[in-house]
Amino acid sequence: MNYRTRMRNLREDRDLTQREVAAVINKSQQGYSHIEDGRAELKIDDLIKLCKFYGVTADYFIGLGEK
Repeated sequence: MNYRTRMRNLREDRDLTQREVAAVINKSQQGYSHIEDGRAELKIDDLIKLCKFYGVTADYFIGLGEK
């Protein structure tokens, strides 16, 4: 599973909108959408924020390990 799929799954499993998660990484909904669908890359700083927000490890988030 790639990180974009994991990113979407984590958001949907918590019934969050793209706008809500975008606020966590200080992006617009459109900017967040571009990351989720592959038109933009996730920055390391934003990865760290999302891992803290979701309570998961970076390895899990990018598909290298379990929570």
